[in-house]
Amino acid sequence: MRPLIKLKKAFLGVCVASGAITYYYLTSPNKKVYASWTTNYEPSAYAKWNDNWDHRSPKYLINSKVYKNETESNRINEEIMSQKPKSVRHIILIRHGQYNVEGQTDAERTLTRLGKVQAEYTGKRLQELGFPYTSMVKSTMSRAQETGSIISTCLPQVPVNSCDLLVEGAPIPPEPPVGHWKQEMHKFFVDGARIEAAFRKYFHRASPKQQEDSYILLVCHANVIRYFVCRALQLPAEAWLRMSLNHASITWLSITPSGRVILRCLGDSGHMPPDFVTAK
Repeated sequence: MRPLIKLKKAFLGVCVASGAITYYYLTSPNKKVYASWTTNYEPSAYAKWNDNWDHRSPKYLINSKVYKNETESNRINEEIMSQKPKSVRHIILIRHGQYNVEGQTDAERTLTRLGKVQAEYTGKRLQELGFPYTSMVKSTMSRAQETGSIISTCLPQVPVNSCDLLVEGAPIPPEPPVGHWKQEMHKFFVDGARIEAAFRKYFHRASPKQQEDSYILLVCHANVIRYFVCRALQLPAEAWLRMSLNHASITWLSITPSGRVILRCLGDSGHMPPDFVTAK
């Protein structure tokens, strides 16, 4: 009988303790009981979205200090509304086709025969999509120039420009460090600022004056594209080397009027036959 008495006392102790805890949570003004973990979920500080990432959020463009009284302050909302974008900026990033990696200079690193075919497939795909492309901007490196020119044969009506900011480089030390990238610290110092400048130039929400959605084509390089994707999605930029992009692949990002960014596809090369798909 003695073990049974001890068991009853232990059970009674558990009941009393659980009852006390329940009473505390139900009666304490500073405590709430949630149905599940999702009810009380808070993202980490690093996961929160920065609405003013491009420094074009309407509410930050208005200087409320100029309004001296309550009547004038009512105009703030009107001013904010006037600064709100109305359209979406679609940015379509194209990696160049396969090229001669044995070339000693940029002029020698031209597209291979396969690389030219890959660019043709991508040009036809972009033509089939039928978007009203606003412009095409090409990196000034030979392989990107050549890829863009081949694509232009399918999109002859699209204006073409070149930009030195889009050339290939080392954007930021990757995490985890991989291979030869461990030794590229001097390149990160130089290339990183340039590639970041390219991001700030091309990635932002639409101007309030823009009435229609726009589609811009950027023909550039894998490292640049991967860095852009991380920055646009507000992911750690050091993660860029964790992605792989095929030659002449399509990466599509949309910047909505609210400033939110949507990754619609990453490194899509499904428009090519499997035998034509390469990455290195």
